[in-house]
Amino acid sequence: QVQLVESGGGSVQAGGSLRLSCAASGFIISKYCMGWFRQAAGKEREGVAVIGGYGYGTPRYADSVKGRFTISKDSAENILYLQMNSLKPEDTAMYYCAVKYSSYPSWNVADFGGWGQGTQVTVSS
Repeated sequence: QVQLVESGGGSVQAGGSLRLSCAASGFIISKYCMGWFRQAAGKEREGVAVIGGYGYGTPRYADSVKGRFTISKDSAENILYLQMNSLKPEDTAMYYCAVKYSSYPSWNVADFGGWGQGTQVTVSS
């Protein structure tokens, strides 16, 4: 049974940092494309960072987070991370991790078949 459990969200001031974790079970994250998405109040869910599976491991980032966020996989622990630095108020959202059941990277929400419950990130100015 596939399960994704996010943690690490919270409230921080602008300029601060948080590290989100997504513990995966029921599958091996190194095989598949994994992504972090976020959804702010009243807005559509958007991709933040994705990292492919075998052979497609180069991370890709939304322009809004490039240079500030880092996505990584801990294959030994089967955990996906999102290190978020220099946080801005506009980063405030619910953050979700997701798995796409193939290795090739994608930004398309509809391509991702498994989702976590989300963790809230709130950045104050």
